[in-house]
Amino acid sequence: MRTLPSVLPAQSGIGPDGHLMLGGCDAVELANQFGTPLYVMVESELRDRAGRFVAALAESGLDGKIMFASKACPIGAVGRVFSPMGIGCDVTSGGELRLALLGGFAPEDILFHGNAKSDAELDDVLAHKVGLIVIDNIDEVSLIADRAAKAGLVQRVLLRVTPGVTGDTIAAISTGQEDSKFGVNLVDAAAVIAAIQAQDALDLQGLHIHVGSQLGDTSSLARAAEAIAGLGDFPVVNLGGGLGVAYLDGEKDGDIEAFVAGAAAAATANFGPDVKLMLEPGRALVATAGVTLYSVESVKSNVSTWVAVDGGISDNLRPLAYGSEYEALSASRLNETADVSCRLVGKHCESGDEIVSNAKLPNPKRGDLVAVPVTGAYGHSMANNYNGALRPAIVVVDEGNASVAVRRESFDDLLAREVGDA
Repeated sequence: MRTLPSVLPAQSGIGPDGHLMLGGCDAVELANQFGTPLYVMVESELRDRAGRFVAALAESGLDGKIMFASKACPIGAVGRVFSPMGIGCDVTSGGELRLALLGGFAPEDILFHGNAKSDAELDDVLAHKVGLIVIDNIDEVSLIADRAAKAGLVQRVLLRVTPGVTGDTIAAISTGQEDSKFGVNLVDAAAVIAAIQAQDALDLQGLHIHVGSQLGDTSSLARAAEAIAGLGDFPVVNLGGGLGVAYLDGEKDGDIEAFVAGAAAAATANFGPDVKLMLEPGRALVATAGVTLYSVESVKSNVSTWVAVDGGISDNLRPLAYGSEYEALSASRLNETADVSCRLVGKHCESGDEIVSNAKLPNPKRGDLVAVPVTGAYGHSMANNYNGALRPAIVVVDEGNASVAVRRESFDDLLAREVGDA
């Protein structure tokens, strides 16, 4: 019997038939009932990680709020877990705004981001009276002020500052360096702050930074907070998110309590004990709750043993986009020894459509069910219709019960936006 990888949700196990159990549900039964590829989200894992963030912030002694970076998994079902726990929501589009509202987040607990906000998006978020808008550049100052004034509002805002600090992460998900598409550079920040404060329709609450994703600790956050501390005294500081998670068996998972404590210490040291601290975890809230189930469609050997499944880059773009690595296990044959080295690949017309390059499976064959853990972040949200693929369903499991959160796409969905003769 295979030992389960450490990266599976805590509420995982092996059933009497050698099947993977997730949230009290048999993975094979889930696949039979809902089809594959299938995103499975374990609700208790979501609650546990969210509760740890909220408790850690309370323990820090600072007033503040955890804001879910919904880009990681913008679905109503996740919001319905987080919003009753006092967590707010970070959105970057009208679509994410509507999904946040569907998830039960109050408009005043929603923060609107973006480095290229359109007129229509700003009118939309102002009409919904969101709590905060993060100003990204000098052009947005008058743009938001004029639209807020026309709407009869005084809009609360933060200013995103690029601190010139690089986190310990890859370039594609690094955001705090001087040459970044996000925010205003330190040398320009004072002028933008003055411009905001000159607008009657804007209420500058504080500053926002984000140094990158998959961070191992808060050392870069501390340097970034120190870098912006001289810009003024404000009631709010938002230090972003970025706490990393373990994707491979044996890797160390990001320490939620240490991350929040470190961020709180940086906020206190640079902005005083009365500052309101906001943090924006995304991946660290949802990634480990997700497991994707695939059906094996073919197995062949040449130089390598290729195990091809019914999904791939249409449901998980990260291996191709970032070189991300994952674990794989046989969800239908966990009682058997996983002693065959193979390359788990998708069905798409790209050689780079490789989910796990060094998987170990028990004598793989067509019809097997394979599970890939830690897919709760940026799987669904980056899913696509490449090769005409239909995007998978999302099922939430909890205490032996399974419910569809997002239904599987149909061919009618795929054709719905086509215009012209059939």
